[in-house]
Amino acid sequence: MYTGDGGGKTAAALGIAMRALGHGMRVVLIQFMKGRPTGEAMLKLKNFEVYRFGRPEFVDPEEPEPEDFEEAERALKKAEEVLKTGPDILILDEVNVAVSFGLIPADRVVKLLEGVPDRTSVFLTGRYPPPELVKVSDFVTEITDLKRPGKPVFRKGIEY
Repeated sequence: MYTGDGGGKTAAALGIAMRALGHGMRVVLIQFMKGRPTGEAMLKLKNFEVYRFGRPEFVDPEEPEPEDFEEAERALKKAEEVLKTGPDILILDEVNVAVSFGLIPADRVVKLLEGVPDRTSVFLTGRYPPPELVKVSDFVTEITDLKRPGKPVFRKGIEY
């Protein structure tokens, strides 16, 4: 799991993906809450599959739209489907946030993780990880910013 308030959680998981792809492994990236274009979704690499779920707009954690719940459910079902095909690496990008916002229940993600084949390594990303997901994760890395500009910076190709 890559979590924390710092930037680079998805990038860290993609670093693992690049290493695995270099060894000819199959990597699947499932993005929760990312219906808008992101750089990683544009990658066209052999053995690398990307599935994006979510609306183009950001999810309001106080009042998610019905479509936010539907998209998160679709993403989770895709993860279940993909696991049956035995990828080497499965990245559940922003799954922590989807659970934190109440879009999908933590116990469903835990159940998914309990059924992961031995050959598959799963990486979870996102802020606000629920305790249940931290508990079942073998490794948890917290990413923090030591320095960041005062106002949010969203640069194409860097932060998205």
